[in-house]
Amino acid sequence: MGNNVIHAEWIGKHAKVVRAKNQSHVNITGVVVDETKNTITIQTEKGIKKVPKHGSVFNINGHEVQGDEVLAAPEERIKIKVE
Repeated sequence: MGNNVIHAEWIGKHAKVVRAKNQSHVNITGVVVDETKNTITIQTEKGIKKVPKHGSVFNINGHEVQGDEVLAAPEERIKIKVE
């Protein structure tokens, strides 16, 4: 999947918060159940957690994604240019 993870559908994929401005979000792990322009929502063993993309780094299905680089609605991420 490589850089194509930016363009892929995230709902249903495994996600982990690697870094975040809010330290209580770090290490949240589970399955993505929703995504908006500014947040991803992860179903964890302890319930649903909504994490802002801004200032966060995610591991989506084994690929690191900078949240600030994907501040777009899911349907708009396909237009993001990957260097």
